[in-house]
Amino acid sequence: MTQRFRWPDERLIRAAQDGDVASLTTVVTQSQPHVRKFALSLCASPQDAEDAAQEALIILYRKIGTLRATGALASWMFRIVRNECLRQVRLLVSRNDEASAEAEADGGPSAEDTVLHRLEAERVAAAVSALPRDLRQVLIMRDVQGLPGRTVAHALGLSGAAMKSRLHRARAALRLSLAATGQAIDRPVAEDSRG
Repeated sequence: MTQRFRWPDERLIRAAQDGDVASLTTVVTQSQPHVRKFALSLCASPQDAEDAAQEALIILYRKIGTLRATGALASWMFRIVRNECLRQVRLLVSRNDEASAEAEADGGPSAEDTVLHRLEAERVAAAVSALPRDLRQVLIMRDVQGLPGRTVAHALGLSGAAMKSRLHRARAALRLSLAATGQAIDRPVAEDSRG
């Protein structure tokens, strides 16, 4: 039988907001299973999920006083976890962009180009985070992290063909999502056959 976890009750949250350390510790402890579950469903990998969950719990500990409605803890934590997962995707994208920029030693981009590129990266990161977990995982591992197809398939417990099928579906869903925003993609996600 699976154990059901409950969110902390409003009385406990109020006590934590008033500075009671024991109540605050209990709120964080009781929120932890839910936060981890959110992170696993939103982040690309278990490692990213663990990082996002830890960051979210630290934010909960430090900023519980900013929570306006004690009954809104679950939605507040969901937003924090989602933002942490998005931040991780942005970091990966910006690291890849920095590596590309260093490779192009032919002068720097204009300030306007830099801003437009950053906005595009944020739009892509939001679209990636909206993908279903199974598609998001394979897309990030293969296209963002640049892992070989065999490595991705092995890490996710998939056959090579199943990994390629998911990757194809993820890329198609991402294209559709980005097209729905009414903006064209400067660089379409590559359909490569490297597997």
